[in-house]
Amino acid sequence: MKHIHQEIQKNELVKLLLEAIGDGVFVLDPHGRIVAWNPAMEAITGYAFQEIKGKHCRILKFNQCFGRDRPSGITDCGILKTGRVVPAECLITHKLGHTLSITKNARVIKDTRGEIIGIVETVTDLTELKKTRLKMEEATRRLGELNRLGGIIAKSRVMQNVFSFIKASAASDTSILIQGESGTGKELVAGAIHSIGERRDQPMVTVNCSALSESLLESELFGHVKGAFTGAGQDRIGRFEQADGGTIFLDEIGEISPYIQVKLLRVLQEKEIERVGDSRKRKVDIRVITATNKDLKSLVDAGTFREDLYYRLKVFPIFLPPLRERKEDIPLLIRHFIDLNNKASGKAVTSMTKQAMQAVMDYHWPGNIRELANAVEHAFVLCDGREIVIEDLPLEIRHGNAGSMDVTAPLPSAPPAVSVHRPGHRLTRERLVAILQAAGWNKAEAARQTGLSRASIWKYMKKWNIPMQPE
Repeated sequence: MKHIHQEIQKNELVKLLLEAIGDGVFVLDPHGRIVAWNPAMEAITGYAFQEIKGKHCRILKFNQCFGRDRPSGITDCGILKTGRVVPAECLITHKLGHTLSITKNARVIKDTRGEIIGIVETVTDLTELKKTRLKMEEATRRLGELNRLGGIIAKSRVMQNVFSFIKASAASDTSILIQGESGTGKELVAGAIHSIGERRDQPMVTVNCSALSESLLESELFGHVKGAFTGAGQDRIGRFEQADGGTIFLDEIGEISPYIQVKLLRVLQEKEIERVGDSRKRKVDIRVITATNKDLKSLVDAGTFREDLYYRLKVFPIFLPPLRERKEDIPLLIRHFIDLNNKASGKAVTSMTKQAMQAVMDYHWPGNIRELANAVEHAFVLCDGREIVIEDLPLEIRHGNAGSMDVTAPLPSAPPAVSVHRPGHRLTRERLVAILQAAGWNKAEAARQTGLSRASIWKYMKKWNIPMQPE
């Protein structure tokens, strides 16, 4: 019978292959003694080949072989009879005593006469995979808690994909770029990513990059030292340093100037910042999440946004669909906003009528979820019953199917010569009385001037005890 150890030693190609394979590989003789052991096995188990050579495979304490709990020997495990072990997940014991989760695969080696001369086994370390899986399970649990707290509310398939991306992001610290129209909830998603990730107990700092000039944004992000510019009377740390250990969320990232782009790229590459007016470099440990309602790729093509920064930011992109592409979520969102407004107003509104809901579902929602929230709040001002009716909704939603109309076209306006109420101004009892007087107590004319329905005018008159006719 050939000796498997001698065969391996004679074959240089086999030895090279064993060293090159990333998974753990070891070879046993027919008696279960270890005769070959690649570097990956050393890394996984902590045993060097010279200290484990000739030892029986039971030294690794595989917790299962062929479904049996720690077989006592090579004959007991059954490999010589079956010829193979199908890939199975089990545990082994590291040299230092702790257990490792692995997958194991084994096959017998036969010579040209069909005699068994050894067994080759492969081991794949699942430790990191297990950790990642646990992180994602924890992220799923925390995301569920977030939803119950009124965070991200959705059941549509496109949003379930977004949820999957959010959960996956919890397992790493990579840069994330959230893209979507205004009002789609980009800051909410950034908050969810931070809340379920490993940095959740550290600060999350938000900066709106479009709200500040270049010089103010530079000072806001990086801080400054005393005397760096006129008015800099003392040292001040920037938002990057405030977020150290946690997350910084840069909203409207497409608005930053080329100069700030260069400085941000350096932060992403070097993980360090310099305060304005200072030459000292300061290390920061942060996760960077950015958001934009612009097409950054088109800005790159136009030469206004750095290509290298673009690819640094979009390592893990998340796209938020507009509300018009996830309309099955609208009833859930309305329920949520009704609950919020009930708490704020003390009312007990339960639902929305079918007619009102149909108008909401037909509308194009250019302002997305933010506009929907405002529409429900508007309806609460007018609603005096248990249901929101179509007359309680904003004028643009009541004007037919917005999905098929030009939502940018101006809505019909009241004749300016007799208008007493200006759109956007809060309607009060005194203003309504003045409008009715100017309209000769014609409720239809008052409705036209206020942009409300005639039914809404009647409701306001009843609510404020305004007589139907002048006294």
